[in-house]
Amino acid sequence: MLEKLIRTKNDHGLTIARLVLGIVFLAHGSQKMLGLFGGSGFSATMSFFEHGMGIPAPLAFLAIAAEFFGGLGLVLGLLGRVAAFGIAVNMLVAIFTVHIKNGLFMNWSGTQKGEGIEYHLLVLAIAAAVMIGGSGAWSVDGILGESFVAGPNPIR
Repeated sequence: MLEKLIRTKNDHGLTIARLVLGIVFLAHGSQKMLGLFGGSGFSATMSFFEHGMGIPAPLAFLAIAAEFFGGLGLVLGLLGRVAAFGIAVNMLVAIFTVHIKNGLFMNWSGTQKGEGIEYHLLVLAIAAAVMIGGSGAWSVDGILGESFVAGPNPIR
């Protein structure tokens, strides 16, 4: 099972997709988890999710963890498929609970009541590429995958 999760090709296109998605979500997750980059931090974010949005505490925690640890996993290329899946679930929940009523486009002109779903769709597409193809080149998954191919006592 683990072998299927970490199997990947030495694909530089996947690496670019994984790294960009990871950097963006590690930054967003750092705002929520650690209060970095102008974020509110863990307690304030949990309170907003629970009291402001009505999200149960366990699900609020999972959302924060998916962004922070998912972003970190993607940057490292460690369990990239799992990390991308967590981020994809976050985006699907965001689309259907908050953003779909605002249509496709982001609120570039400030005339909408909120943001549309175009950003979320792009994230879903990148996450799908990583879930299908794996972490790509320069990844912990790639290094670990080599040990499955070589076996415990490789003859080289």
